[in-house]
Amino acid sequence: MQDGKIVLAEDEVGRALTRIAHEIAERNTDARVAVVGIHRRGAILARRLQALLADLLQTDVPLGDVDIGFYRDDVASRPQAPVVHASHIDFDMSERTVVIVDDVLYTGRTVRAAIEALFDYGRPERVQLAVLADRGHRELPIRPDYVGKNLPTSREEHVSVRVVELDGVDEVAIGLTAEERVGA
Repeated sequence: MQDGKIVLAEDEVGRALTRIAHEIAERNTDARVAVVGIHRRGAILARRLQALLADLLQTDVPLGDVDIGFYRDDVASRPQAPVVHASHIDFDMSERTVVIVDDVLYTGRTVRAAIEALFDYGRPERVQLAVLADRGHRELPIRPDYVGKNLPTSREEHVSVRVVELDGVDEVAIGLTAEERVGA
């Protein structure tokens, strides 16, 4: 475990994703659902949700992922170039509900960029948003449709989502930002 207080342990992450999958299935009874994850951890969570949804809906659920590196509104002001991953949306989005999946919702800027990237691949019937953690502090009028856990935080805190595929463990932790740790 790195710095921070664990607010979702492995079993709680699994339960949150299962609950989100059930909510998506209940709200989208037409089964024309697709799941698109935002790189990096959102794409991993999307893969898990897609498997849960396919089981619940008893049908194939298309899965995609988007990289938002070049869609960010702060790309020019960042000190280093964004790390870019390939996007994969290999299905027709028309007449589908596309659920965008991300690990943490904060200002809303990442989701705005993901929506912009998504529309470069087509026009879905509707777009919904699922996040594992919503920490507040929105700068844009974006609200998730599905939330694993609401985490009231201060701007000085950092929310870390760790997934077994990348980090060896599934958990969500809240800790101080690097600047705050240095000053402590």
